[in-house]
Amino acid sequence: MRKCIVLFVLLLMYSKSIAQQWSEEKANDWYAAQPWLVGSNFLPSNAINQLEMWQKETWSPELIDKELGWAADLGMNTMRVYLHDIPYRQDAEGFKQRMDEFLTICQKHNIRPMFVIFDSCWDPFPKAGKQRDPKPGVHNSGWVQSPGAEILKDKSQWPALKDYVVDVMSSFKEDERILAWDITNEPDNDNASSYGKNNMKQELKNKKELGVELVRTAFGWAREVNPSQPITSAPWYGDWSSLDKMNEMNRFLFTHSDIITFHNYADAADFKQRVEWLKQFNRPMLCTEYMARPAGSTFQDILPIAKENKVGMINWGFVAGKSQTNYPWDSWQQAYKKEPPVWFHDIFRKDGSAYRPEETAFIKEMTGTKP
Repeated sequence: MRKCIVLFVLLLMYSKSIAQQWSEEKANDWYAAQPWLVGSNFLPSNAINQLEMWQKETWSPELIDKELGWAADLGMNTMRVYLHDIPYRQDAEGFKQRMDEFLTICQKHNIRPMFVIFDSCWDPFPKAGKQRDPKPGVHNSGWVQSPGAEILKDKSQWPALKDYVVDVMSSFKEDERILAWDITNEPDNDNASSYGKNNMKQELKNKKELGVELVRTAFGWAREVNPSQPITSAPWYGDWSSLDKMNEMNRFLFTHSDIITFHNYADAADFKQRVEWLKQFNRPMLCTEYMARPAGSTFQDILPIAKENKVGMINWGFVAGKSQTNYPWDSWQQAYKKEPPVWFHDIFRKDGSAYRPEETAFIKEMTGTKP
């Protein structure tokens, strides 16, 4: 009987030692101390994916410094930046040193990034080393998932993923240069339109389920670390009007994130509706992906609504480089032979000139940096 009581007490102490979702008050106090958050999903123009950004052989601090300077000129104060487990597993200390160097560059430009730990989108078979060249005219032709399918499907390898999450977050848990942690990008996205049945191995049929299980598990790992920065993960589709109308994953993410993040590539009316829906949670809101010009998601249409409702905004794409996200998603079905008539994502060309000068002028006006 005594052993049972001792065990119960130990379990109770352990459960209390693991941090829980921030209270609404704590989340809103944190947000009140922030400026209006505006930025982009950032990948240097010479990188086709997260591996080329973070691997030692292709690490490019000078280019990162130059391109983040363009962001600062627009009045941007945050960037959403994807990490990857492979460079960490290759050289954990070197990877964290490059993260620290990146944060120093960001601090120089008054930018506080949100780091994305895992990603469920695009190529499910990432490989270390030299990355392939971009496929001409194809959107994000070399972006890779983290973890790759071989690890995702083999739960005996998940402890290594926990080591990655816990070590990276613990190393920077008190670092004021970091805005927030995004646990997984679109956990249940199977990229069926790009990596469909003909390109996926049979064992990936349950990828959605594994992705959802991983993000739930990784939230637990992050709570063990208990960072000073908020943790979150963004739903990207579905009916968000009430908890009972949401699917299980969206309900979990909205009720476990410290701050509410979401993705929206639709027009102004849809964006405004979703913002109204999300007010039910009484938490800070940050749209971590938007801006697809042909779909009606533009800076001029969306940013005023966001600013009025105090919603932070991070658009997809910054410089049109090796990721080629100025080409639309449908380029996976039919590659474009020349630059699309209207860019899908991205703001700048590689030489730093604006794709649409009226857009950059508008962003400056919205951020208060326009002379």
